[in-house]
Amino acid sequence: MPAVDSLGRLRDEVCDCRQCPRLVAWREQVAAEKRAAYRDETYWGRPVPGFGDPKAAVMVLGLAPAAHGANRTGRVFTGDRSGDWLFRAMHRVGLANQPTSVSAHDGLRLTSAWVAAAVKCAPPGNKPLPEERDACRPFLQREVALLTRLRVVVCLGAFAYEAACGEFGVRPRPKFGHGVVVVAPNGLTLVCSFHPSQQNTFTGRLTEPMLDAVFAQAVELARRVPPALRR
Repeated sequence: MPAVDSLGRLRDEVCDCRQCPRLVAWREQVAAEKRAAYRDETYWGRPVPGFGDPKAAVMVLGLAPAAHGANRTGRVFTGDRSGDWLFRAMHRVGLANQPTSVSAHDGLRLTSAWVAAAVKCAPPGNKPLPEERDACRPFLQREVALLTRLRVVVCLGAFAYEAACGEFGVRPRPKFGHGVVVVAPNGLTLVCSFHPSQQNTFTGRLTEPMLDAVFAQAVELARRVPPALRR
């Protein structure tokens, strides 16, 4: 009999994955060389699974772990400035119990939310190759299937949006833009946001009120949109 899938089983398989040689080499090199500010820390240096509430109605989908953020801490969007912005916004709408995310053991808990990355390993230059995205796709498929109450996916950046559209069968794909809302054929609603990277936040392309508006919209949609059709 085949083993019954679960989020715990998925987490274990993600953490053990060595499918993409370029990503394996890079994540382990970063973990060995470290950044000077973190030289006394032990880096995670492995693929980073999603985390949150198994009863999530809202998924937050990012690009990939940051080299000295999640690749160091072992939890997605944890230990970098993108995560600072993300979890402050999630806290303000009630999806997170605290506005900070500094380590995998800091007490952060999510309510009705799940946070994940389309690619599970930190990539060189923060730019995964298309084949690396495709290699991770089965993990995302299983993640979505196991989150049976999922209704809304907040796509942080164009890469995550394209990955979500590919996974959920959105064709033709509407142009990405901050605040764009797309309903996928399987019933999930995609809400787009600029990624809270320093490139966007330092330049003012993304402000905290803009990010707050996206999450307020996601929460409202999750409350009134019927459960997504399961494939």
